[in-house]
Amino acid sequence: MNFQIAEFKAAYGKLSQLPESDLPEIIFSGKSNVGKSSLINKILYRKSIARVSSQPGKTATINFFSLKEAYLVDLPGYGYAKVSQAEKQRWAELMEGFFAQDRNIALVVQICDMRHNPTADDMTMIDFLYQNNYNFIIALTKMDKLKKTQQIQRLAELKRTLSDYPDIKLCPCSSNDGTGIDEIRKIITESVEQKESF
Repeated sequence: MNFQIAEFKAAYGKLSQLPESDLPEIIFSGKSNVGKSSLINKILYRKSIARVSSQPGKTATINFFSLKEAYLVDLPGYGYAKVSQAEKQRWAELMEGFFAQDRNIALVVQICDMRHNPTADDMTMIDFLYQNNYNFIIALTKMDKLKKTQQIQRLAELKRTLSDYPDIKLCPCSSNDGTGIDEIRKIITESVEQKESF
């Protein structure tokens, strides 16, 4: 797959606006301020195709980026406290409605900050993906902010925290120095090829 030819397709604020799922979709999910936009930009070899907001919780739409073989889909970040209850409710309905649709989901990239334990919202999302048999990985962002020994320690701790979910693939990565990004691109490519072969 050529990740360098991606284009921003559209942003959708309502379920009724979502296009038909005619290509495999790679879904990016994670809490606000976890580095989701930065990760998408790095995967697509861009600086700002996915807009990095200075205000966490600002992405309130489902954003589609088109590749030749697939769509990358950026879901709204969850769990940001300073957003109104009505806005949280709208996001929840948007997220739930998205997964309730008959979409051609090849892979979900669930994003967590490697420096911290998953939040309650992260665990809810991981459990949902696991229980519903989605093909997913956990991208552990911001690994460059940890020393090598801390990285090893955090990875071991996270494996223990997620021990109820055997076989989950953890992918430590950094949008700053590019560590682990090729591995995520490889998993995306394989997931799309697998989806296309069915």
